[in-house]
Amino acid sequence: MPFATRIDHEWRLRTRSLLLGQRTLIMGILNVTPDSFSDGGHFYSPEHSPNRALAQALTMLDEGADILDIGGESTRPNATPLTPAEEQSRILPVIAAILQQRPNTILSVDTFHATTARRAIEAGAEIVNDVSGHLWDPAMSTTCAELHCGAILMHTRGRPQEWPHLPPLAPEEVVPLVLTELAQRLESAITAGIPPDKIVVDPGFGFGKILDENYPLLAQLDQLRQFNLPILAGASRKGFLARTLTQHPSLSALLNGNIPSMEDRLNATTAANTAAILAGAHVLRTHDVRPAVEAAAIADQILAAI
Repeated sequence: MPFATRIDHEWRLRTRSLLLGQRTLIMGILNVTPDSFSDGGHFYSPEHSPNRALAQALTMLDEGADILDIGGESTRPNATPLTPAEEQSRILPVIAAILQQRPNTILSVDTFHATTARRAIEAGAEIVNDVSGHLWDPAMSTTCAELHCGAILMHTRGRPQEWPHLPPLAPEEVVPLVLTELAQRLESAITAGIPPDKIVVDPGFGFGKILDENYPLLAQLDQLRQFNLPILAGASRKGFLARTLTQHPSLSALLNGNIPSMEDRLNATTAANTAAILAGAHVLRTHDVRPAVEAAAIADQILAAI
């Protein structure tokens, strides 16, 4: 497949705009949760102290992150549900601490609760990243419209607790399903008053797409260009990458039947990130900022040479 020609966009946020397309922007993941699938507990303090999260935020910014995405509730299957108030008690002190240290930081809040989105934007965040595409809280679209913030609409197939029981998708079913349902979410968001130039779409790797079902989505990521909107890709450390490593004939003996740790998924993540950029992604959402910045530098140079 030839590389995609990436379309330039101006992404209008709450107080500023970002030019997308000239180079890949890197969104660093900052989970202040005890139970996220990759880094649960690493940057979370039970007393809600922001110190560990702040240190990680500053590290990611120094490594080249353009945006930080702060999440307070895990969306992995069997995660403990939170009230919006508890979610806010985790993320709001972190937002305040980061902006005190680095006032110009562009912050995104990873939430599907409209009340949390409002509190985070009022605290200084610029973007709401809703993994449900505004499905799980019917007030989210109108809230984002009122706040005039950037909005990331992600495709999710079912809720996390349903994922183990979803019927499998044939390879040729994956992309049409994502395109159809994302189109529905976009129509709802725009009807609610969110201007298209505030929206970025995310196909939702791993969110209801089980293991190898993610590869058709990665291979045909350029199909999302039909929305004429920027594309975000978040394949970082996902289980489908680990599954492929365990099945590879040259790696299976080395792994001895073990699933690669989160840190051992770095090379696979870099490969997926590079493929996503070459297929047209404007933003990478990642746990490992420096490797993503380096991969993007090379991939962007390839696109510039087309």
